[in-house]
Amino acid sequence: MPAIDKSRILIMATNGFEQSELEKPLEQLRAKGAKVEVAAPQGGEITGWKDGNWGRPVKVDLTLDAVNIDSYDALVLPGGVINPDKLRANEKAVGIVKAFVASGKPVAAICHGPWLLIEAGAVKGREVTSYTSVRTDMLNAGGRWVDKEVAVDEGIITSRNPGDIDAFVAKIIEEVGEGLHRRAA
Repeated sequence: MPAIDKSRILIMATNGFEQSELEKPLEQLRAKGAKVEVAAPQGGEITGWKDGNWGRPVKVDLTLDAVNIDSYDALVLPGGVINPDKLRANEKAVGIVKAFVASGKPVAAICHGPWLLIEAGAVKGREVTSYTSVRTDMLNAGGRWVDKEVAVDEGIITSRNPGDIDAFVAKIIEEVGEGLHRRAA
């Protein structure tokens, strides 16, 4: 895997993403030199969610249909309640998560984003964390849920909430630098 300043990272989201959980990793990873692109089910823009209201739009770089996982070194899944709930019902989105997991590339999910990991069958037997209301879902999917800012298991990175973003991004950078991870798909 390349150093972060030579990497390409995909953020997958749709309307209703938690504003900070998409924007801050996008900004921080770009500031480290990564080429970061946002993919969504539709083109144009997607709108965030902030403090119980609709937030700012973010430009979509490509649609899910145009995603080629071979072009990316890692996948980031922002939370928010609406965003991952919509995406886990989207076969293409779940297929992208499954493909990244099978590839051994880092996959990072924060807050409610781990719902996509559950849907993709990527939680069983792994140490994971999430927003507290997702804890039971993670346990029911066979994960070993822990209450800490970042959990990482074979390149699957999870965090709890917006307060964990700096540690979350630092772990993404570390895992991208480590390269591919051997893991059961």
